[in-house]
Amino acid sequence: MAKIQFLQLPVPPPSYFAATGNVPLAAASLASCLEAKENPIHGITPSVIPPEDTDSLGDLDLIDRICKEGPDFLGLSLYLWNTERSLYIAKEVKKRNPNIQILIGGPEVNEDNPFVLGESGFDIAVSGEAEHNFRTLMQSLLKKDSLEDLENVAYRRKDGTLSAFGKSAPANFPLTDFPSPYTTGHLAVNPKRSTYLETVRGCKSQCTYCFYPKSSQNLRTLDIKETIQLISNLKEKGARELVFLDPTFNHRPGFENFLDAIAEVNQDGQMTMFAELRSEGVTPKLATKLRKAGFNRIELGLQSVNEETLKRVKRFGSPHKVAEVAKMLAGEGIDLLLDLIIGLPGDTPEDVERGIHFFLEHGLGEWVQAFPLSVLPGTSMRKDAEKEGLIYMPTPPYRIIQTPNFSPESLRDSVYFAEDLLERRLDEFPRPFLCERDPKLRDRFDWYPNHVREGKQNEIQSMERGTRHQSVWFHPNSLGESLREILSIIQWKIVKEPFCTIDFVITLPQVPKPNEISAMEKVLNSNRNSYLAKTLAYRGENLQHRLVFVLPEGKENLRNWRNDLEGTESFLVYERIPPEEISQLDPEDSYFYLVNGETVTPKDWQFLKEAMDPETITFSARSLEERWCHEVLGYGEL
Repeated sequence: MAKIQFLQLPVPPPSYFAATGNVPLAAASLASCLEAKENPIHGITPSVIPPEDTDSLGDLDLIDRICKEGPDFLGLSLYLWNTERSLYIAKEVKKRNPNIQILIGGPEVNEDNPFVLGESGFDIAVSGEAEHNFRTLMQSLLKKDSLEDLENVAYRRKDGTLSAFGKSAPANFPLTDFPSPYTTGHLAVNPKRSTYLETVRGCKSQCTYCFYPKSSQNLRTLDIKETIQLISNLKEKGARELVFLDPTFNHRPGFENFLDAIAEVNQDGQMTMFAELRSEGVTPKLATKLRKAGFNRIELGLQSVNEETLKRVKRFGSPHKVAEVAKMLAGEGIDLLLDLIIGLPGDTPEDVERGIHFFLEHGLGEWVQAFPLSVLPGTSMRKDAEKEGLIYMPTPPYRIIQTPNFSPESLRDSVYFAEDLLERRLDEFPRPFLCERDPKLRDRFDWYPNHVREGKQNEIQSMERGTRHQSVWFHPNSLGESLREILSIIQWKIVKEPFCTIDFVITLPQVPKPNEISAMEKVLNSNRNSYLAKTLAYRGENLQHRLVFVLPEGKENLRNWRNDLEGTESFLVYERIPPEEISQLDPEDSYFYLVNGETVTPKDWQFLKEAMDPETITFSARSLEERWCHEVLGYGEL
């Protein structure tokens, strides 16, 4: 019996204790489609690597896990945030087991994405919605038939080149053709995580920046009875928050009756719900029904206040209608996400400014999320990028670099301007992991450059494998004397686990020299090879590999050096403080503090929570850091 294993990697979170939100619905759906009751694919056993492993394992441990289980096939679901790491793992697995056949699919796999198709670590690529095509593909692979002319499939030839994709066939199969992965056991309901589900595929909108119009323009739905049966099943399994992945939730036929049916199932309010709506057609009556059904969060896309831009990108709609519906939903007690895209064709920096003022004037500023445009594979916008004068990153996050109306500087300045008006940061802050070592875990390593050679060798061996997010601490007597060794270890560690989030932490014995800092920054900047490292590069930040300096308690010269920094540096500086000094902190200071000790009094905790910028406070105690991330920063699962 052949085995196929599916891997869907999470969005890398901004903090060690933050939830990844990883629900491998696509991977589990493919596993389930092989086991359709009416026509199962015989001769193959599917399994999905669970989120508990993908959320925690570092690169090497994840590769080890796959190779140890020894599947005949490995299927990878590629998304914006995980493509590079997935392809890296595929290459490393292939090195150890050349006979394994590696399949890739997902939104990143398209004819117009030379970055993915130019990689060599996979054997077969599948584009578009995959269930029907995937079943046909697996039957061919099990029979060792030719893959030539299979719809939506490209394959690796014997000479190593990749074939063209077979005929492009739009998805038109009913959603009832295959069982839900929640019912087959390939995806567990975890009450601490959101539960993702699809009740509609396809989208009637034609937004040029979105992948869905190419995927399918025809709406295919689970009818109300089938959907309610699934929701009831999820509720019985303990689901607490349902996230509907339907492209436009209120475009489904019979929407009002659908909400009534959900409200009946959820009369006790056990579940909360989230979905994305178009504002057109939303009435006060529908807003009330959404609230009664259990929806406590709704996303509305404004995208731009320039109505000519909205026509140009085929979004259409009215900004005033979005504001009207947003206030209607807020009046029902529903929290909102209101989208504004920076850099759309036709827009200018002035349009971004008008957009932020528009939200503020309508009292909606607290819910705005503004972000630079990404030119995604498979979209009309990518097809027309050259004509539109769009210059964008060729690799994830495919972020816009320049447009006819936006220079690189004005793109960055538009984000900063929006933050100034909204009085908050729009990007998640790259929070380092500075907790004390736990001998049972491989998430913190300590390096003492003055150890004897035998001790250093042991330290190197212990540092090789870590968790998905880890920290490497250096404790030099002199930074200058140990710099070469530190640089070597940083480079070695990144090569060993290139897609792990790693905080490189220096406990400072004296004020560092500018050339010492720049040497470490140079190593980190030369390894910006991932979505996570590049996503905030425009603001000088590296979410993948952070450089952190820790000041010991009571070192006035180091404090003075810290105080003189401009605040635009790519590194972070934390001052250690004992708990008894918490009450002496000045909220007006914009410094970062590492609170030592295992306990903080309720009074001091409340002071930190209410008076201080929560991003500037971290704790050496794991229990306190986790509590802070979940209770104060809202980084928990639900």
